Amino acid sequence: MTHSALTLSTHVLDTAHGCPAAGLRIRLLDGAGQTLAEAITNQDGRLDAPILPAGAGAGIYELRFAVAEYFARRGVSLSAPPFLDEVPVRFGMAGQGHYHVPLLVSPYGYSTYRGS
Repeated sequence: MTHSALTLSTHVLDTAHGCPAAGLRIRLLDGAGQTLAEAITNQDGRLDAPILPAGAGAGIYELRFAVAEYFARRGVSLSAPPFLDEVPVRFGMAGQGHYHVPLLVSPYGYSTYRGS
């Protein structure tokens, strides 16, 4: 598939419960830490639309996943402060194309990668 511009998507899987992380808040920040967008995952743990604003170019970005808020809402007993509060994933986007940054998360660990 050919893309003429940069696009960014994500999805979140709750590995503690073995399901998509529905209702998890995600913020996108630029390299300077300014919030560009905010969205909430749907029932499939995905966003309904790409989170990168139209016209955004190559550069450093950060996704911040509000995991403590999500797990607390699910009734998970968390320490105070929680081991993982917001999970930041800082990454670079170069050239054109689609970037997919999934997150696999539990209250005590996470992993991510560049998906397709």
